[in-house]
Amino acid sequence: MKQINVVISGFGPYADLSVNPSYEVPLALEQYSSQELDLPEDVRVNIKSVMLPISFANAWPQLLEMINAQDADIVIATGVKHTARGVQLERCATNIMDATKPDVDNHTPQSVQIVENGPSAYWTRLPLRMILNDFAHDAIASTLSSDAGTYVCNSLFYRLLNWASNNSKKQIIAGFVSFPPVVATHDARHGLPLDSQIKAGQNIIREAVKYYMKPSSLSILLE
Repeated sequence: MKQINVVISGFGPYADLSVNPSYEVPLALEQYSSQELDLPEDVRVNIKSVMLPISFANAWPQLLEMINAQDADIVIATGVKHTARGVQLERCATNIMDATKPDVDNHTPQSVQIVENGPSAYWTRLPLRMILNDFAHDAIASTLSSDAGTYVCNSLFYRLLNWASNNSKKQIIAGFVSFPPVVATHDARHGLPLDSQIKAGQNIIREAVKYYMKPSSLSILLE
C-alpha cells in the first residue's frame, strides 16, 4: 500500500466574503478517502488542511510547519480571486511583492523581492492539462491564469515553489489554485457554487496524486 500525504492550504477570513471558498474547500477535502477520489486500491491518501493568515510574513512559515509535520508529498495552496468567474489554475509565481493594500499585519510591501536574488519566477508543478480535462468532464468553469498577482497569494506560491525546487530529499508536487466567489447557482459572471468548487478540489487532488505516481511532462501545460 502506497501512502501519499497531501497538504491543502486556505486563507482565513476575507472581510468582504460571507463564504470563503479557500476556507471551506480545504476543510471539506480533508474528509475524502482514496476510494471517494477514485484512486487505485493500492494507494492511500492522507489529506490535511491548514488555514493561513493573509500575511506576507506568517503565511509561509505556518504552511511549512504543516508540510514538515505531515511529511507532505503534494502541497496545494489555495486562495480567492474576487474577479474570477471560475476556478483559476495558476501557472507561474513571480519574485515580487507589490501590495496596494495592507495585509493582516498592516504590512504593505511595494516592489520588493520575495527572495532576494531568487529566480524571477517558478512554474507550477501541478498537472494542469489533466486537471482541466477533469474540469471539462464535470462542467466546472475554469481557466489558466498567468500569475497569482503580487499580493499574499503570489508570495505564498513563490515561497512554496522555491522550497520545493530546493528540496533535495524528495520530489514535491506543488501549486496554487485560485477559487472564485461562492454563488448559490452557477453564474458565469460572478462565480461558482460551493459544491462545484469542492468537486474541483477533488479533481485537483486526484490528478496530482496520479501525476505523483507516474510523472509525465505531457501533463503540465505551460502555454
